[in-house]
Amino acid sequence: MKKLGLLFLCFLQFSCNSQKPEKINGVSFVGSRDRVDQSHVDPVLNVNANYAAVMPFGFLRTLDSPKVIFDTERQWYGETKQGAEQYIEFLQKNGVKVMLKPQIWVWRGEFTGEIEMTSEADWQELEKTYSDFILTFAQLAQKTQVELLCVGTELERFVKHRPEYWSKLIEQVRQIYSGKLTYAANWDEYSRTPFWEQLDFIGVDAYFPLSEKRYPTTTEMHSGWQKWKTKLVDLASVEERPVLFTEFGYRSMDYTAHKPWLVDQNDTAVNLKAQAEATQVIFDEFWKEDWFAGGFVWKWFIHHGDVGGEKDNRFTPQNKPAEKVIRNFYGSL
Repeated sequence: MKKLGLLFLCFLQFSCNSQKPEKINGVSFVGSRDRVDQSHVDPVLNVNANYAAVMPFGFLRTLDSPKVIFDTERQWYGETKQGAEQYIEFLQKNGVKVMLKPQIWVWRGEFTGEIEMTSEADWQELEKTYSDFILTFAQLAQKTQVELLCVGTELERFVKHRPEYWSKLIEQVRQIYSGKLTYAANWDEYSRTPFWEQLDFIGVDAYFPLSEKRYPTTTEMHSGWQKWKTKLVDLASVEERPVLFTEFGYRSMDYTAHKPWLVDQNDTAVNLKAQAEATQVIFDEFWKEDWFAGGFVWKWFIHHGDVGGEKDNRFTPQNKPAEKVIRNFYGSL
C-alpha cells in the first residue's frame, strides 16, 4: 500500500515532480440577510484565508418532499442567486478564490442524508427540481469563473438510490461549467460515494469522532485521527484524486472531539481551549500531506464583531482562540 501510494502521488496533480499547488485554506462564508461590503471581507483576509465557500440554499419541506424550492423572495439575500453572485464578486475583488457550494436545507433542520422519496414519481420530481437548482448555480459558477463547484452536500440516500441520475447530472454540469468539481460527502458516507472518478476532488465533511473524553489531549486526538487518515489516503490512492475537506471544524465545548457533527442547541460547557487544540491537530495531521488539497472551516459569519466570543459553544471560531490558530496556520503557508 505504501509503495502504491507513493507512485500515485507522483502522478497526481499534486506531483512530486512538479511544483505543488497552494493548499486551499478556506472558510465557509455563511449567507446573510445583507449584502457584503469590505467590513465583512476584511476578517476573512485577516485570518489569511485564500478561499471562501459561498453557500446558496434550496429547501425541502420534508425528507420525502420532492420539490426543491430555491431563489425565492422569502430567502435571505445571501442564500439567493443574486446574493451569491454579489458575495462571489466581492470576495474575488479582494483576491479570495471561491467554492460555490449550493446546499439543501430540510425544514426544522432534519439531516439531508436521510432525504428519500416514497414513489418513482416523487424521485423523478426530486431529480428534476434538484437539477434545476444545481444547473442554475453551475451557470453562475461559469459566469463568475469560480475555481470550484460542489454539486451536492451530504445526500447519501439520494445518491444511493439514484446513482445513474448523479452520473448524468455531473455530465450536465461539465457541459456548463469548466472549473473543478467536488461533492461534499459526510464523514461516514464518502467511502460509498460511487462517482468520485467523475470529479476532481474527493470532498469530505470531516466530522470524524476522535475521542470520547470530555477533555481529550492533543496526543489523544492525533491518535484518534490515524484510522480515519489511513482510509482517506487509501481512497485517494485508489481514485487517484486528492481529498478536500469541504467542511471541517469543532465546537468550542467539552467533548468537542466525541461527536463533532452535533449541531443541536445545548448547554454543554464552553471550552475554547478544546476547539483551538482540535483545530491545530487537524492542521498538523493533514495540511502537510501531498494527497490532501486543503479545506473550509465551518463556519464563518459575515458580521464578525457580533458572533462567537468567549461565551459561545457553537462552531464558529470567530473571536475565540481558534481564530488565532487559523490565522497563524494559514499565514504560515
